[in-house]
Amino acid sequence: MENKYHGEHREVMGPELADDVKHQEALIDSYVPDTEEERKLVRKIDLYILPAMWLMYLLSYMDRTNIGNAKIAGMEHDLGLDSGRYSVALIVFFVGYVVWEVPSNMILARTKPSIFLPAIMFLWGCVTIGMAFIQTYEALVGLRVVVGLLEAGFAPGMLLLLSSWYKPEEQARRFGVYISAAILSGAFGGLIAGAITSGLHGSHGLAGWRWLFIVEGAATAVWSIIASFLLMDFPANTKRLTEPERELAIKRLLARSARVETEDAPRLSHLQALKQALTNWRVWLFVVGYMAVVGSSTLSYFYPTLVNGLGYSTTVAQYMTIPIYVAAFFVTAIVVYFMDVYSAWRGFVLGCTMTVAMVCSIIICVVYDFHARYALLVIMASGLWASNGLSLAYASSTFAAMPAEVRGISLAFVNAMGNLAQIYGAYLFPSSSAPKYLMGFGVISGLCFTGVAAYLALYILLRKYPQRH
Repeated sequence: MENKYHGEHREVMGPELADDVKHQEALIDSYVPDTEEERKLVRKIDLYILPAMWLMYLLSYMDRTNIGNAKIAGMEHDLGLDSGRYSVALIVFFVGYVVWEVPSNMILARTKPSIFLPAIMFLWGCVTIGMAFIQTYEALVGLRVVVGLLEAGFAPGMLLLLSSWYKPEEQARRFGVYISAAILSGAFGGLIAGAITSGLHGSHGLAGWRWLFIVEGAATAVWSIIASFLLMDFPANTKRLTEPERELAIKRLLARSARVETEDAPRLSHLQALKQALTNWRVWLFVVGYMAVVGSSTLSYFYPTLVNGLGYSTTVAQYMTIPIYVAAFFVTAIVVYFMDVYSAWRGFVLGCTMTVAMVCSIIICVVYDFHARYALLVIMASGLWASNGLSLAYASSTFAAMPAEVRGISLAFVNAMGNLAQIYGAYLFPSSSAPKYLMGFGVISGLCFTGVAAYLALYILLRKYPQRH
């Protein structure tokens, strides 16, 4: 097997780098796949990474969205928020979040995930607690900016960490675990918030919405400390594995043409890594596809509004959103399981799941029976959430052969551009377009079509032009 290291051919390598390549080739030659030893190693990696990652993402998602629960629990009145001010408080989070994702992963690629990720988590947990004591709208906006900047490093950092430990055919299920935290947060986050705001309202003279920030921020800060003892670093420098285990972890990745870098290996400069990422056409196609997925998924902001049209009270409407998320959870689990077994079909299946969502959205535009719309929302949400987890796994496995920093930048860029949709998606369903919401569903139909085109194009082109290095 020919192995290229840092994009350089053997004949132009220095002696140290050539020796390192020879060592890697020797590791590949000695690798025996699917042994009991390897299965034990994968289980150990799962045990260290997945539970810590899942709860970190759950708390991250709750910390970013708890402003909505705080708003209806009294924050709107206490801080004098009108519709315009509230929209600004929402948007400023994503501005910093999008801008800082790529630089954050550039830093992470040269540090240790077990330090960097829990550190930023601890800080945003403390800032979230601080939001409990604000007295003005301006303070709310300022702290939302800070939380956005700190949280920006988490999602792309986790994408880089997962892509650094698992073979391409193992990643869909792990990304499914990752995205399930957001799904379950959507299903039960409102219930948890309601219990906090009502149960602690008035305690020690603080309003319930202030306790929401205190409790959830404290949970985030505490878990960040625990996670620092659980998370693994990269295969070449982790302290959680023995030397034979590290060697096996590296061998199995190298055997699947994944890039594994030693601490003393020569590195690209930040500018070189950024240029490699942004001049790769595959990255841009994944950006288009993921923007379509996330843009369509902003529909989840409006589930309570749309379900409320069934005639239920506001409280019951909140409960009626739970089946939507539960269905999405099970469909996502099924899709990512089979996409590890049939990993070569990921692009095609993404085209299919986005097609299902598109057809549902188009039908909703012409069917105004709310019960039929509810059934279509359940199917549509399942397709979109399954697409979200699978699209990240597809990008990660495609970028596996890239140098670590290039891969980190590419994944962060895809995630950042996708999250731009969080900004404009908040305006797709204005109350003036009720009850049909034709503009929102029309835009989502177009986004789904764009996603279908992007992922089918990737499916065809990557079979002909796979990512080599």
